[in-house]
Amino acid sequence: MFDMKKRIGLKSGLLVAASALMLVACGKNEPKPAESSASAAPAASSAASGKAEPLKIGFAYIGPVGDAGWTFAHDTARKKVQEKFGDKIATTFVEKVPEGADAERVFRDLAAQGNKLIFGTTFGYMEPMLKVAKEFPDVKFEHATGYKTSPNMAVYETRTYEGAYLAGVLAGMTTKTNKLGVVASFPIPEVIRNINAFTLGAQSVNPKISTRAVWVSSWFDPAKERDAAMTMIGQGVDVLIQNTDSPATLQAAEEKGVHAFGWDSDMSKFGPKAHLASAIIDWEPYYTKSIQSVLDGKWTNSTSWWGVKEKSIDLVNINPSVPEDARKEIESRKAQMAQGKNIVFVGPLMDQSGKEVLPAGKEADDGVLKGMNYYVKGVEGSIPK
Repeated sequence: MFDMKKRIGLKSGLLVAASALMLVACGKNEPKPAESSASAAPAASSAASGKAEPLKIGFAYIGPVGDAGWTFAHDTARKKVQEKFGDKIATTFVEKVPEGADAERVFRDLAAQGNKLIFGTTFGYMEPMLKVAKEFPDVKFEHATGYKTSPNMAVYETRTYEGAYLAGVLAGMTTKTNKLGVVASFPIPEVIRNINAFTLGAQSVNPKISTRAVWVSSWFDPAKERDAAMTMIGQGVDVLIQNTDSPATLQAAEEKGVHAFGWDSDMSKFGPKAHLASAIIDWEPYYTKSIQSVLDGKWTNSTSWWGVKEKSIDLVNINPSVPEDARKEIESRKAQMAQGKNIVFVGPLMDQSGKEVLPAGKEADDGVLKGMNYYVKGVEGSIPK
């Protein structure tokens, strides 16, 4: 190390200049994260022009970005906000992050790398994110589908059950066997809500409907998802939906000549004949709002639950073979949701055994919905423990 106190005049100036050039050269050779969507050029340009550094934002995904479902929908939204905000932000992501200890490591790494806003995109990230949030109080964390917050950790979710309900209406008007099926992931309230909403939507136009679910204990396992779909098709189910992330259910339906729905994103290309519609999530409206709040210095550790009203949930790309009256019915129900009306879980509501769980005229509030642990009447089988 140079002893600068012993060097004066021109010699000192030359040494300082040489050191500065060495540092610049080293900086250019620093590797970028493999998952980063931002280049080093905007940051360097900002520094040179005196502009503020971009807000660094990290995303942790449970599945691969090419799953065509849940993770694909999140990453599509990430790309949209990156384009929308331009050099004001720099986004990065890590895919296929298991829930548990690995997630904790990834969140810690993202924070240590300078990301000031971090999104964890699955229920099982809640506890790891909560722990890491305490270690980095100057970083904003947001957890998808959870329920725990902290001073620097918010929760966000979409009302996927609204999309499931709309799909159910269409299924009820389409089925010939009156038997519906759901390929289900894990028995958490979110998934149970979706099974119930799908059933209620179908029963609202066809009281003869019954629904069965096969649980695969995975968010993304195409082989298991296909097997579950095939099992139900063999039992006479002719309309399927899923709460998993691959298009395997739709592909099985295409192969067997029955109908199915896309889930989380438009999956029509995976089974054009079988595809009735796709119940999609658009995360872009929420991510835009959250990022803007950080840029404006107005971020809060809120709990947000967005649906059709906020343009986060929709039923899209309805099959051309669907009759006009069915299309009009879907649009009518969607319009009611867009006005903020709860048309899904409204009493009288009976559970699987026939016991009243919601009296006539009463609407289920968010607390009831987030704690849902029972099947509604018409769903066969039992919920795994």
